[in-house]
Amino acid sequence: MVMNMTKDTLSQEEIDSLLKGTEDISENSENDDKYDIENDVITDIEKDTIGEIGNISMGTAATTLSTLLNKKVMITTPTVTIATVKELSDEYPIPFVAVDVKYKEGFEGSNVLIIKLDDVKIITDIMLGNDEIDTSRELTELDLSAISEVMNQMMGSACTSLSEIFMKKIDIEPPKSYEITFEEGKKTLDVLKGPDPIIKVSFKMIVEDLIDSEIMQLIPLEFGKEMVANLIGKPDEDKEIETPDSSNYFDKDESNILSDSFEENEEIKDNRTVEDKQLGKIEKDPVVIKKPQFETFDNSQEVSYNKPIDLVSDIPVEITVELGRTVKKIGEILEYGPGTVVELDKLVGEPLDIYANGKYIAKGEVVVIDDNFGIRITDIDNSYGK
Repeated sequence: MVMNMTKDTLSQEEIDSLLKGTEDISENSENDDKYDIENDVITDIEKDTIGEIGNISMGTAATTLSTLLNKKVMITTPTVTIATVKELSDEYPIPFVAVDVKYKEGFEGSNVLIIKLDDVKIITDIMLGNDEIDTSRELTELDLSAISEVMNQMMGSACTSLSEIFMKKIDIEPPKSYEITFEEGKKTLDVLKGPDPIIKVSFKMIVEDLIDSEIMQLIPLEFGKEMVANLIGKPDEDKEIETPDSSNYFDKDESNILSDSFEENEEIKDNRTVEDKQLGKIEKDPVVIKKPQFETFDNSQEVSYNKPIDLVSDIPVEITVELGRTVKKIGEILEYGPGTVVELDKLVGEPLDIYANGKYIAKGEVVVIDDNFGIRITDIDNSYGK
């Protein structure tokens, strides 16, 4: 566009063009600044590493959740971004359930899992065995208790995977759940208290046809960098190793001698190759093939080793008597209290199972010796020791 510079005033079209150009430049500058700031805070390598750590740990956690709910659970590959508390408050103004997970061994720090209220209600109804899923009800303390236990199991299994990755024991404290907003979380959750940016790891969670939602993991920036440093080292320590120049090891004359010697050897080799091809007589070493010979053991005598058992007689063996077993749902266990009676699968007078170091060896009956319980063996398992 060419503006008329001879006029004292600008036309409306020229003014609009100038304003539009200014807005485009301002918008592009803002996006570039945001991109540069994010790159200054965390590198692409650190992002990829945190994403892979989350992918492995949440994959294990999904398997645990699938076992708890007895349903197929799928958690997708995570997306790692940087956000501030203000950005999260503007993007997610409605309440949610925040599960605060603190590490007590292996790492020092905590992270928060953000779950939608309806997803928590659905998970609780499934665990309690309710026939109908009701997401219109109010969130209760039972929901928060149930999701805390679920996250305890999920993050516990995730810690097992992390222990294998970092090659050290990693453990967490029992998680705590809150119905909260980001504004309220600034006073309650350690992750949201500071002014520093936060690493946001987003997962898509699908539970059959019941849940198709998103789980968000918030990690403090320094804690995330510490995990990366423990795994691959600090990025600024990864320096390119310079390959030394071979010419520095020899002076000029020695280099020429080696070069001339190499060329001479190559010339001799080429001449011999051409001569052999012309004569058609390329000699090869003869290959000798023999049948293998093995020693026969047909007439060997059976050897019996009757050593005394005194060598291992002092090794302790743990003897366990199983009174009975039962299977209960988590919802039923949460209702337990003092005085609750748990019915087992054994009948009165039925023989009890006896185990040695976890292996079944015999059956027996309960007796009382003075003030102590005892077990009288009534039947030995014939397969024991085989």
